[in-house]
Amino acid sequence: MWLFVRRAPGTFVWLAILSVTSTIARYLPPATLQDVLGARSTNLHHLAEDPVRVLVSSAFWLAGGGWIWYSILYLVFHAPAERWLGTPRWLGVVVLAHVGATYLSEGLLYLAIRHGDAPASAVNTLDVGVSYALAGVVAVLVYRIPASWRYFYAGVVLAVYAIPLFGALTFTDIGHFTAALIGFACYPLTRRRAAVV
Repeated sequence: MWLFVRRAPGTFVWLAILSVTSTIARYLPPATLQDVLGARSTNLHHLAEDPVRVLVSSAFWLAGGGWIWYSILYLVFHAPAERWLGTPRWLGVVVLAHVGATYLSEGLLYLAIRHGDAPASAVNTLDVGVSYALAGVVAVLVYRIPASWRYFYAGVVLAVYAIPLFGALTFTDIGHFTAALIGFACYPLTRRRAAVV
């Protein structure tokens, strides 16, 4: 077990931090929790004022779903990706997906506000969590899948993140789809690196 953890240190440190923040969130009164999450939100207001702080801090809080659910997803996707790519390249995928999807989805929200398709109050929309980074890592793993299953896996990933775009479209749906596309585009980070056994 220790060997497994040691070969994916970023994944397990991140999970440990999420465990702490999730425990804190569980015991905070709802109004206080909203304030805490709101201060870490990558919404338009905070991205304009202090983008680095909120881009980092938002990735250590969960807006929906429990820590147990995310720990399973981290073991299934993040840990294998980190072991395969190595921590620096895995972190590169995580950052590219998290930051890229945040800016694209919030940029589209900004345009919607400017054109009257979204209320002005949307500049303060709550946007925290790890799901964009997760979507990017899920997608980059397509290059780890054996060739005979690669297109099937890619199709499933695209379907999972594209289907919500045809419902009541939200900026987070756009963000998840964008993060998956960024993960697919991270192919150069998967090259010249043998799998860690």
